[in-house]
Amino acid sequence: MKNRIFIILCVLVAASLACANFNLGGDDNAAPTASGLPTPIADPGQPVRGDANEPVVITGTIPFTSPFFLDGNAEPFILLEDQTGFITRDLYFEFPKAGQTIGAVEMLNDSTLSFSLALPAVPQAILNDVDQNGREDKGVMVFQIAYWSNTWGDIFLEKRDGTGWSGAYTTATVDANREYEIDGGHLLIWAPDDQQGFPSGFGEDGLLFTADDPVVSVPAGYSVVDLNSEPFNIYKEANPVFELIEGGGALKDFSEMKRLEAFDAMFERVRVEYPFTAEKNVDWDVLYAEYRPQVEAAANNRALYQVLKAFTLSIPDAHVGISFDANDFYECCGGSLGLVLKELSDGRVIVTEVIPGTTGAREGIQVGTEISQWNGTPITQAIDAVVSYLGPYSTPHHERLDQVQMLTRVAPGSQVTLTYANPGAGAKTATLDAPDEYDSLFAHLYYFNTDPTALPIHAYTLENGLGYMQITTFSDDYNLMARTFERYVENLIENNVPGLIIDIRQNGGGSGGLALAFAEYFVNREVEVAQRLYYNGLLDAFEYGKFPTTLEPAPAHYRGDIVVLIGPECISACEGFAYYLSFSDRVTFIGHAPTAGAFGEVSRGQYKLPGDYSLQFPTGRPETMDGEILIEGIGVTPDILVPVTYESALGLVDAVLEAAIEALGK
Repeated sequence: MKNRIFIILCVLVAASLACANFNLGGDDNAAPTASGLPTPIADPGQPVRGDANEPVVITGTIPFTSPFFLDGNAEPFILLEDQTGFITRDLYFEFPKAGQTIGAVEMLNDSTLSFSLALPAVPQAILNDVDQNGREDKGVMVFQIAYWSNTWGDIFLEKRDGTGWSGAYTTATVDANREYEIDGGHLLIWAPDDQQGFPSGFGEDGLLFTADDPVVSVPAGYSVVDLNSEPFNIYKEANPVFELIEGGGALKDFSEMKRLEAFDAMFERVRVEYPFTAEKNVDWDVLYAEYRPQVEAAANNRALYQVLKAFTLSIPDAHVGISFDANDFYECCGGSLGLVLKELSDGRVIVTEVIPGTTGAREGIQVGTEISQWNGTPITQAIDAVVSYLGPYSTPHHERLDQVQMLTRVAPGSQVTLTYANPGAGAKTATLDAPDEYDSLFAHLYYFNTDPTALPIHAYTLENGLGYMQITTFSDDYNLMARTFERYVENLIENNVPGLIIDIRQNGGGSGGLALAFAEYFVNREVEVAQRLYYNGLLDAFEYGKFPTTLEPAPAHYRGDIVVLIGPECISACEGFAYYLSFSDRVTFIGHAPTAGAFGEVSRGQYKLPGDYSLQFPTGRPETMDGEILIEGIGVTPDILVPVTYESALGLVDAVLEAAIEALGK
């Protein structure tokens, strides 16, 4: 995945990890429902003077536990957030720029931010008549103090940054099971005079700003409203101090519990919130019966980790996982011969790299060598039997990539017998030692082979005049990425570049909202593309959000033909980006294989257990507008499937890129 973690109702994130962008309506990018909204006041009145307790500055802290919280947040700030969106229940309410008062945010330590917000004498927000008396009154301005991070345009929020109202990292709390109704915490209000009313409780329906609210008069100027007291405590304080509430994206921390108690607490939530139980044939009763006794019998943290690792591997979902334990990996998989392998489309397995100084190199194994047997078993069957430590996986084609390389990973000090044939030579069988060796694994994992100085988006013009753009993540500095991407697209348009190749073959995902916004530069019509379901504890069922994820054309629109390069290392938000692009009739997908097929949203499914182990499980279920499961377990499929050949596996040619150039030429 950070991007600000706000609670969403209906976004297609994700995320990936994070993926996961949390805000109410912000990722949907649909037109705001403006009808019936109150209008900004022309004459808000005069500043309140003479009250020593009149709020002037609000300060406080922002504690966070989510592993995604800081990802991509380049320009964070605190906002005096107009709550007209909540009062009118409008998820698409756009925060008026004229009323956006922002304050500074600073890092205190690795789990806490601090903030300071100076209040304007007269705020420029929207007055809402909330006294339920049937008369037309001036009304009051209602605010939350909320954490935000700017991505698009200037330093203030625009529609693409987010809409609605905040449900996390703010002074109030929301109930996700009741359509994100504010149900506690604190609000800040401003009244133009002392003739205005405000609710003093939630009323019989338990909802705020509805007809049954009891109402009291409030003084002119600012007041703090404590929603946790009954009736609400409405008071003035010169320098209120708040600790912002993390909300639904917070880490579920069970680390102080006993092991069995922590496992039970986690399992109880996961079994009902996991969104793909039927599709993946997960039998939670069977898993509980198998792994709970093992957790109980675990003699130490290492043993507990091994049980939890096996538990995660039993669920075929690439978004399920546990934090990495280097010592555990070393014991099972730290040894190797120093060979990097790749499987060709014709079934052969060849060596694509030999790490110098390893036993494979000393044996004389060369680049291009074909491996036919491994420990006496035909190579294909040996790969079939591999249970990859790097799993789990959502699709067989994604798993297969790692199975090929994890075949070579054994316990340090083991011996491996292999039959191989160097280029131009006959078959030979050798038994080799497998000491400690990691370079071959790093060579296989693409994220260890990226240029650490490179930007997340890179583009240039090919010799034939076509454009090429590579996007390696959706989880970097969001503001930088947005500005860079937009500038590249504008350059394509201004220079009449006739065709564009977008390379997302190696993209680990991140912000689903950013992926959606990028795709909008290539579509020319507004279209609803997806919907997401989450478990509702009150209903004991999954339910749809009110609004689907909607593609809406961006300010700049590239009209040339597009080829998108995809593969199994495009995962989560990257897959969402590819899917969104499929709604343009000018896009062709090309690759050796489909994308990873992992698209569950994960930001609400973060757990911490004893031993300082972190686990993750998806909670959001993506579907098409027809109710079909989206991407998960399938991936985005190439229109043109390019075979993995001997030459392409060795990097002698980029067959996928060549196919893209040929396709655009046609």
